Amino acid sequence: MSDKLKVGILGGTGMVGQRFISLLENHPWFEVTTIAASPRSAGKTYEEAVGDRWKMDTPMPEAVKKIVVMNVNEVSEVASKVDFVFSAVDMTKEEIKKIEEEYAKTETPVVSNNSAHRWTPDVPMVVPEINPEHMKVIDSQKKRLGTTRGFIAVKPNCSIQSYAPVLTAWKDFEPYEVVVSTYQAISGAGKTFKDWPEMVGNIIPYIGGEEEKSEKEPLRIWGKVEDGVIKPATSPVITSQCIRVPVLNGHTASVFVKFKKKATKEELIKKLLEFSGEPQRLELPSAPKQFIQYLEEDNRPQVQLDVNFEHGMGVSVGRLREDTVYDWKFVGLSHNTVRGAAGGAVLCAELLKAQGYITKK
Repeated sequence: MSDKLKVGILGGTGMVGQRFISLLENHPWFEVTTIAASPRSAGKTYEEAVGDRWKMDTPMPEAVKKIVVMNVNEVSEVASKVDFVFSAVDMTKEEIKKIEEEYAKTETPVVSNNSAHRWTPDVPMVVPEINPEHMKVIDSQKKRLGTTRGFIAVKPNCSIQSYAPVLTAWKDFEPYEVVVSTYQAISGAGKTFKDWPEMVGNIIPYIGGEEEKSEKEPLRIWGKVEDGVIKPATSPVITSQCIRVPVLNGHTASVFVKFKKKATKEELIKKLLEFSGEPQRLELPSAPKQFIQYLEEDNRPQVQLDVNFEHGMGVSVGRLREDTVYDWKFVGLSHNTVRGAAGGAVLCAELLKAQGYITKK
């Protein structure tokens, strides 16, 4: 019998669910033993349920092909087979909130890629290098839910990963005003070019709900745990525009920053290269060795060259230069379905295991 933790994937047939399954192939700590999806997929093998909708560029892992998909709504039955679950369900926000709490109340930890619980005050929303201490709010959440080991933890929106870590690395210089435009890949909408041919050669200057997330979620990550809830930070002020571009994977950000304290280019780059956190200290399996890289060339970072930096778990930065209106400007790039979605959630689960929150049932 494997001593790995038994993992369930809720919403395993969708694009993020598929990314979870591909990332967890041969994971040293976790093993996918259960896949749950909508009632229309239940009862089929995973291979049958996905059919020709496998969207990853690597083949479907052999180990999951014959797993019989369960009905995600049969909560106690799914929960009885696993130590914890990753959630990537495709439902309304209210339905997601309800079903994730139902799983948590079966004493099953839920590590979610969804946005439904990102603003639940006692649910930690974590980028493990930035705010690992927020996981301690789980103790208050368990009291509310009446659980001993069940809880919900979430990772933030994919669009902030290309600039929030950078601003965190520069916190000593006190950034106080930020303008960011993100250029977001179509996989962020769960699509490929085959699904969305009208995106070829096209730009759409609107992504529903994305600008508010881009402006507010970093403040929650930079907040503090007080009285059993997360109190968001109030600075820096961020304003954003989010644009869908004809790229499969990779969210690029163009960012302008004002600082309270003066910094040289050399100081700013040094902070980026030295920035690391608990995942690196603990040597978590999915942690990038180098979290942020700085590229000197004028034409970098580029999606085609840099999106898979550190297996898609690192952040690439370039074009750092002084600005005539703001103090500094730069371009950031992150992989939206690896660091920004499933990979970020896997790293959160690794941190939760290391902290003792996720154990065998």
